[in-house]
Amino acid sequence: MVYKIRVILNTEEDVIRDIAIDATSSLEDLHNAITNSFGFSGEEMASFYRSDETWMQGEEHPLFDMGDGLDVKIQMSDLSVDNVMPNENDKMIYVYDFFNMWSFYVELIDANFDQESIELPNLLFSLGIVPSNAPELQFETEDLSVDDFEEDQHEEFDDEFGDFSHN
Repeated sequence: MVYKIRVILNTEEDVIRDIAIDATSSLEDLHNAITNSFGFSGEEMASFYRSDETWMQGEEHPLFDMGDGLDVKIQMSDLSVDNVMPNENDKMIYVYDFFNMWSFYVELIDANFDQESIELPNLLFSLGIVPSNAPELQFETEDLSVDDFEEDQHEEFDDEFGDFSHN
């Protein structure tokens, strides 16, 4: 079975690649197809993250497990694409080069892609030019300013632990 996977670089301008790949190929094979189609060397660290329909980042599948042995992650080479993305519209987030944080949205757009005589993996469609530098990622956080810290919480702390003022 051949999958057609759409990969979108997380940038303001559209930078899209559609890749045909054997469904039983490893995630490492998909990683190599993505890096080749976007013009990267493929020599940097990378990870796939399972995702849902709202693109929430889930379980990580790194190129190499760099953990301390306590939190073992299944590496890309140990998982097939069809194991992680069995159904059309299944999604993953792909991050390449953790220093520059190139991030991509990866979606299975056709689980029964009918292409008989092409070599796999294969770049089917290319739109847009990859920028020379990775776009800066914007992280949104809740505003937890000091003004929000209520005075009675401070007094409660003093009451429980005594007065710490210097004499």
